Amino acid sequence: MNVGKVNRRIVLSVLWVLLLVLAAGAIAEKTSDEHRLSLDYGDSQNWVCMGEENDPAPADVFFIAPSAFGGKEGSWVMDLNNEKGRSNFIGTVNMEKGIYDQGTRFYAPFYRQVGYNVYSLPEEEGEALKKTAYADVRDAFLYYLDHLSEGRPFILAGFSQGAEMIIRLMKDLFEDEALQKRLIACYEIGWRLTGEDTQTWPWLRAAQGRTDTGVIISFNSEAENVKESEIVPAGVKTLSINPLNWRTDGVKAEKELNLGACFMDREGKITDEVQALTGAYLDEERGTLKVTDIDPEVYTATLPTLGPGVYHLYDYQFFYRNLQQNVQDRIQAYLSKTER
Repeated sequence: MNVGKVNRRIVLSVLWVLLLVLAAGAIAEKTSDEHRLSLDYGDSQNWVCMGEENDPAPADVFFIAPSAFGGKEGSWVMDLNNEKGRSNFIGTVNMEKGIYDQGTRFYAPFYRQVGYNVYSLPEEEGEALKKTAYADVRDAFLYYLDHLSEGRPFILAGFSQGAEMIIRLMKDLFEDEALQKRLIACYEIGWRLTGEDTQTWPWLRAAQGRTDTGVIISFNSEAENVKESEIVPAGVKTLSINPLNWRTDGVKAEKELNLGACFMDREGKITDEVQALTGAYLDEERGTLKVTDIDPEVYTATLPTLGPGVYHLYDYQFFYRNLQQNVQDRIQAYLSKTER
């Protein structure tokens, strides 16, 4: 037997297999990229709101919508060609738009978000599905920067899944000091921000007061007896700020500080407004926002994976007017600094 020939054949076989694997990987990557890039953010149909071109507003808002898609077995990512799905998506944007759009250009892209059902999957499976959602968000933001923003300062905002996506965006892109300088604030409501996050990504800075800029405003509302939730699991502390007194300690804000809880329809019209609905304080162990004057039998709306007393769906509604005012306060604080 010619050992040299056998060895050469083995080497060639191994190389051939490697080439096939690499080629398959390249094809898969190309297919994935083509799928990912199939949302053209140069097409206005892929935006719920795309600002007003001649609007003289000094600042922008880039908003990522919360979950509008429940999902079901075998259906994990929203189909944006579904008319009902698009309508639900638009409705979730309309319900929050009024907090942010006064005196700003407001931008909100469609994206292929994951369904509620993804959050009940094992973490590794869920992360794989969220890649499409985040890729769309990233593409939309980069398109906004390159073609729409014209160098203006901006607010990042998102609720629930939108908040998760907006914090991923900050982790991914905001090491760039030029972006940091343009960031008025990030409203990451209904998702968590941990000390580990701020250590790993030091450009993530939790808000410390009413008017600091370049910071992240985050909180999660829950009843006083709640000890854990899917959003803030037991043993996790989230970095929050109280939207009534703008403190980060456990000092209670009485309900008289609540400028107005607003409840609206899918067109964004306020159907009910209640002043001084509830007070709130931060749980110094969990970092969550404990609401003090809410009847859990009245405010029962919850997601399938969230238990009673987790007032996730009311995070922005309970504190609507305070958030609305704070957006204006931070814009003015930012503009005052940059005008000096």
